[in-house]
Amino acid sequence: MTAAKIKVLCVDDSALIRSLMTEIINSQPDMEVVGTAPDPLVARDLIKRLNPDVLTLDVEMPRMDGLDFLERLMRLRPMPVLMVSSLTERGSEITMRALELGAVDFVTKPKLGIRDGLIEYTDTIADKLRAASRARVRAATPSSAAPSATGPAPVPMLRSPLLSTEKLIILGASTGGTEAIKEFLMPLPPDSPAVLIVQHMPAGFTKSFAQRLDGLCRITVKEAVHGERVLPGHAYIAPGDSHLLLARSGANYVAHLSQEAPVNRHRPSVDVLFDSAAQHGGKNVIGVILTGMGRDGARGMLRMREAGAYNLAQDEQTCIVFGMPKEAIAAGGVHEVVPLPAMTQRVMARLATYGTRAQRV
Repeated sequence: MTAAKIKVLCVDDSALIRSLMTEIINSQPDMEVVGTAPDPLVARDLIKRLNPDVLTLDVEMPRMDGLDFLERLMRLRPMPVLMVSSLTERGSEITMRALELGAVDFVTKPKLGIRDGLIEYTDTIADKLRAASRARVRAATPSSAAPSATGPAPVPMLRSPLLSTEKLIILGASTGGTEAIKEFLMPLPPDSPAVLIVQHMPAGFTKSFAQRLDGLCRITVKEAVHGERVLPGHAYIAPGDSHLLLARSGANYVAHLSQEAPVNRHRPSVDVLFDSAAQHGGKNVIGVILTGMGRDGARGMLRMREAGAYNLAQDEQTCIVFGMPKEAIAAGGVHEVVPLPAMTQRVMARLATYGTRAQRV
């Protein structure tokens, strides 16, 4: 018996984009466009009639703002949404807000050569739609719908300040990761060990992501800069389109950015960061892998474990997409599987045990 195709509804005010998305999606054997809409008001009626599995939604829309529509949709009829975003500063800020409101992921419209550019994205768009169709989508809550809402409870400061300079938290995520990373970082105390992060995200979006997190967290969150010293109380996010590696300069950890070829079809790649952490951090590393599609990070997490790191993976129940954690667990690189709401507390509790006889590794 042939599996049912993934039903997609495309919402965009551009007839060209609607046509291209239809061409791309219908070229896949396992999905089809069941309808298109030029604005959210038309989309609202089509959703009721066609019952799509996934919605692609333009960020900036006529008649009703895309974010207003998304907020209402996630509150009244939660469903997987893939945002189609412009590569502009405003577009990136709106996209970050859309992910907070419950969108599963996003793709970017090319600045030039829209037809050829989108066609080049065919595999990426198809992969993201497949992941979205399997995503665990939840109704929006007041906390997820308001960026100023009170976040997770902060965790206590470390008892030994030396731990902050000796230890590192190395984190990777993909689909659903922007909100998961926010939930992980917000409770961290100001004396937290440095955090190095790879989130699969294109150039132009990581700066807005870092700035948004910096305004919410007790630690400093920034885009990583090549050659800068890695300091406690800071989180460093790999810039879109650059690999982030941990390196050493004398006694100090430093951030290293690379334009080497994509790994697992990604740049930045989680495996690249994890491999460098295994090489230069070893037993000083706490590894964390969060929600995401694919297997990026599985091999690197195993290498970190073999080098003495202690690794945690987000559990299936709290993942938007249980792909990357599942692969890391299957590869044998994970010590503990932890629900996202407990992840920060568990990492800090593990850090607090370092130096005690029972927990030395």
